[in-house]
Amino acid sequence: MSQQPLGAQISQMLKDRGVDTIFGIPGVHNVELYRGIEQAGITHVLARHEQGAGFMADGYARATGKPGVAYVITGPGLTNILTPLGQAYSDSVPVLAISSGLDETAARRGQLHQMRDQRAAAETVCAWSEEARSADAAYALVDRAFDQFASARPRPCHIQVPIATLGALADAAPPPPDTRPAPPAASHADVYTVVEAVLAAKKPLFVFGGGAVAGAASVPDLLRQTGAASVVTYAARGVVPSDQPLYLGSFLARADSAEVVAQADLVIAVGTTLSEVDLWRPTLGHNAPMIRVDIDPEVFGGMGPRDTAILADATAFLRAMTIAIPARTQDQPPKWDAATIARKRAAWRAEVATERPGIVPVCEALQQLLPDDTMIYSDMTQFAYGAKEIWDMPRPGHWHHPYGFGTLGYALPAAIGGAVARRGKPTLAIAGDYGLQYTIQELGTAVELGLRLPILVWDNGKLGEIEDSMVRSQIAPNAVMARNPDFLALARAYGAGAVAPTSLSELQDAVGAALSANAPTLIRVTPAIAG
Repeated sequence: MSQQPLGAQISQMLKDRGVDTIFGIPGVHNVELYRGIEQAGITHVLARHEQGAGFMADGYARATGKPGVAYVITGPGLTNILTPLGQAYSDSVPVLAISSGLDETAARRGQLHQMRDQRAAAETVCAWSEEARSADAAYALVDRAFDQFASARPRPCHIQVPIATLGALADAAPPPPDTRPAPPAASHADVYTVVEAVLAAKKPLFVFGGGAVAGAASVPDLLRQTGAASVVTYAARGVVPSDQPLYLGSFLARADSAEVVAQADLVIAVGTTLSEVDLWRPTLGHNAPMIRVDIDPEVFGGMGPRDTAILADATAFLRAMTIAIPARTQDQPPKWDAATIARKRAAWRAEVATERPGIVPVCEALQQLLPDDTMIYSDMTQFAYGAKEIWDMPRPGHWHHPYGFGTLGYALPAAIGGAVARRGKPTLAIAGDYGLQYTIQELGTAVELGLRLPILVWDNGKLGEIEDSMVRSQIAPNAVMARNPDFLALARAYGAGAVAPTSLSELQDAVGAALSANAPTLIRVTPAIAG
């Protein structure tokens, strides 16, 4: 038949646009979306909660660079996925959520799953949220989302389709376009303006953010050519090789990093918003002119009169600089003192070890064991807070964390999405004992899929970061202790492996075994493991 219910046509349309996996939960309101999934040859991953489905789509997108897609029902299905959509918005992740919607809400009350305005609710955490009242509108909105993912700062989008429209017969979607809109590119004049400024500077400093990850291949040449120092945000770890002599690491949150930044006579910020969760202070600390290169014009707000804004995709821009510089001059000698930078990095690492006892030795043990292509998903937990500063990644885009929105429960479902996307490649989830319980039910999905997924649970038996914050604020700690379940027994009840190593060598053995197991393995670690 040339016509099928629109729900089936949407799945086929997504398949034609490269979607191979959809995360979600079926319900009576969105069942028509499920009519065409198998026919289209798409894999569906059944989450245990819509929040898990959203984080899985996020983890899949971060692992592949392709949009993550989730199907949810009207009302509570949509509200449950709003937290993951908010996380995807803050961290620039392309996620497309497609939900059903009630056919009419103005004149009727008391309908199943009814909200006053679910489209508007989703709009608060998405680039946009729209309702498709016809097949043509649905198809146009899907392509609008994919165009945006390809050409602008990637952020989640939501499309809702009324139940009756999903079930109505519709012609097939148009074929995918031959090309998608391209992201903005810097002009030759812009590139040479930056080249001349960097070469003229006495102490230039590059700040690389998550937007520079795809352009990491150009960074070593760029630093050698310019003699510049560099520093990265947490999301950009791996963009600068850790053996670069003028590399300051991912220590921007150290208070006195502002003093180092202040020594630069030119700062070039590439693909970073320099947000609160990057700096944990109001400003970067620079006194020099700044050149900001970003795909999102919103980040240029508040720039000073000596600053320069360049709206451009970081990948193409970095490549263009490495081509333009040799045409102008030979490589520049180092413009910073490497020994001073090395001492500063060592001092910052020692501060982390003092502030967060036991975490650095565990990080070192894991770094020795894990293959370079391991992809890590972490939660809001003290272990991750320490690791983000001292764990140099061998590859960019291989550590994913809920940076901006800061959602608990992210790691496990996001790691499931990443493991589904990278079957056969190593994936590790890192969660705290409290945060894990937000989404621990997704262990059922991981077991069902037979994922080789070690899940490291940092169990300090409390909300440790909140307790520390209360103490710093001279508040007697309260509401920070919670009775934990027997994590090992709970994991086994789901059908997962479970182990509690008591030494760093046992931890390495446990993680190594988990990477080759035929089911996920929960690995409970306490701060005492480091001795």
